[in-house]
Amino acid sequence: MSVDPAFLGRREIATTDEMEQLGFRIGEQLEAGDLLILTGPLGAGKTTFTRGLAQGLGVRGPVQSPTFVIARTHPSLIGRAPLVHVDAYRLGSGAELDDLDLDLGRSVVVIEWGRGMAEELADSWWDIELERPVGASDLDPSALDPSELDADAPRIVTITRETIA
Repeated sequence: MSVDPAFLGRREIATTDEMEQLGFRIGEQLEAGDLLILTGPLGAGKTTFTRGLAQGLGVRGPVQSPTFVIARTHPSLIGRAPLVHVDAYRLGSGAELDDLDLDLGRSVVVIEWGRGMAEELADSWWDIELERPVGASDLDPSALDPSELDADAPRIVTITRETIA
């Protein structure tokens, strides 16, 4: 895994532009075989982070949440590894994720909602947790205001490096 260890730790991200920029700086350093598992509630910035990461990798966009297609592959425009962007929200187990037959060795793979399912796909990965301010929708999902999801409210991003012992 090729990401600078200076990215490890917890940081506050104030805006969506800053979230994309963080993704961009990390994406510039990624290479084939890198796995990132993104965790966080709706509106935390998982897809925003991935959009920046894709720009840093130099892959074809647009990057959108793959919720309904489960996985999208974005080929490189500059001869680097493609990005495989997965949304595991609708999957019930790691076995279903494994059934997608992701090209882990030749791609950079980002799995949203993958914690608890994706860890068995590789010996090491980046665990990225995104938190957003608690709102009414956290207590009652029917109260979700779509404008809340894109609001420039501070997010907390915690990046750790995980390996199977």
